[in-house]
Amino acid sequence: MKIDQIRVIPLVENPPVGGWPQGQLPARNEYTLLEVGTDEGVFGLGSVYTSARLTEAAVELLRPLWEGEIAIEPVRVSEKLHQSTFWQGRGGTVTHAISGIDIALWDIFGQVTGQPVGRLLGGCYRDRIKPYASLSMGHERFVAHMEEALARGFKAVKIGWGPFGRESRRRDEELVRLARETLGADVELMVDPGASGRYWAHGYKWALETAKMLCEYDVTWFEEPLRPDDMQGYIKLAENAPLPITGCEVLTRRQSFMPWIENRAIDFIQPDLTKVGGLTEGLRIAQHAYDHSIMTIAHGWNTAVGLAADMQLMAALPTARWVEYKTPSPFIDELLPAPLPIDEEGFVPIPSAPGLGVAWDRDGVEKLSGMRLSN
Repeated sequence: MKIDQIRVIPLVENPPVGGWPQGQLPARNEYTLLEVGTDEGVFGLGSVYTSARLTEAAVELLRPLWEGEIAIEPVRVSEKLHQSTFWQGRGGTVTHAISGIDIALWDIFGQVTGQPVGRLLGGCYRDRIKPYASLSMGHERFVAHMEEALARGFKAVKIGWGPFGRESRRRDEELVRLARETLGADVELMVDPGASGRYWAHGYKWALETAKMLCEYDVTWFEEPLRPDDMQGYIKLAENAPLPITGCEVLTRRQSFMPWIENRAIDFIQPDLTKVGGLTEGLRIAQHAYDHSIMTIAHGWNTAVGLAADMQLMAALPTARWVEYKTPSPFIDELLPAPLPIDEEGFVPIPSAPGLGVAWDRDGVEKLSGMRLSN
């Protein structure tokens, strides 16, 4: 079974209200789907956290390497793409595009073998996972979105970005207090100020004092409180903060994660499968983290395809506990034929059908991209 085509499918939306600091580049096409087709009529879907124009350029650059390759050997093919493009944007757009190709190849592999990807990654430790509703603090319907998440059955909520860390300490605490009062004592609450946003003003001492404040509201973890390259700051913070510190969502490929893991710069590590190199790299990162007693929580601020890949990876890890669920989001809700069911304990079933295990709503794909899937 050979790869004979790769189609790039842009997903388009208006810039997220309150999601990014004022002046940030508008994100009308921030996410892209990749459809990998074979000469035997089997198609797989992948997700890329990069605009379609950049993805198209990377796919064309990679064409001599993927065209005619065996479609059911995702690990070898992905490694070939990485090793052959060392001088062509290692860690940037090319790596992001390889991520989507890798996810799609695992999807094909699963369909051909009749197995869910989680089993092909080594075996399924669990058949359900706890999703946390990932919400923006800057949205005008912030409280309403938390209430809607509770109504859907979420038992964990992460609030992020918006004004947190950008106005005052008093405002930060007001937001956390509001969230805790809205969610109640029994719902897990996570906080993500989004220090990878441009011109982040704070360092170690702000993060440490803020971590102490968050503990007063029983916050589960403090995500990305320092600039994404400040590893020394993260090392000190992880040692001294009274709650778990998480991050690394902007890193790509396993080599970038290794020093963070080996220096114990974070308590939970958050690779984004649509950036790091796909499921193949994500599994390697997670295994290395597991060997160092660091839990993996896949970063999933992207699409339903990315969410499906995240759940398959979480199935294959011994110590996984959560999966990120961006909500509300047309790229989750409108790409699935129905919302994922959340049980009374706040868990969702991990799809067990072949491949990524999820059926896609083709009408939703057409609405968001103006294109249709082939199969």
